[in-house]
Amino acid sequence: MSSSATGAQRILAVDPGRDKCGVAVVERDGQVVHRSVVPASQVAQEVQRLVAEHDVGSVLLGDRTAAKTVARLLRSLGVQPVIVDEHRSTEEGRRRYFQDNPPRGWRRLLPVSLQTPPRAYDDYVAVVLAERYLKLARAR
Repeated sequence: MSSSATGAQRILAVDPGRDKCGVAVVERDGQVVHRSVVPASQVAQEVQRLVAEHDVGSVLLGDRTAAKTVARLLRSLGVQPVIVDEHRSTEEGRRRYFQDNPPRGWRRLLPVSLQTPPRAYDDYVAVVLAERYLKLARAR
């Protein structure tokens, strides 16, 4: 991982899962640069690509489902992930998804708490993990 002349390193966050992983690249000021959901079998390649493409200073990894497996994969690439608490991050990511993609038509009449997003939203969860890390870093 490299550092830029301006010191504006980005954070790459991974929400690990058995079948799919959410991935997000976030600026230190919280601006989202990249978000995607990738098959779990391709997460290592996606992390390599994003580290090479962006000025990544830290790689974060959620601590729940499949975290140990993904951590092993990342370490095999020479990446030492920072573990972040995922407690209730899925709920927060879901809320964030619906903020960015409000239901339309008859679905807008139903409370979003009763709805399931029409696509995987693990990328939003990865953004939540990055924001938690940044919040803790600022508090220090």
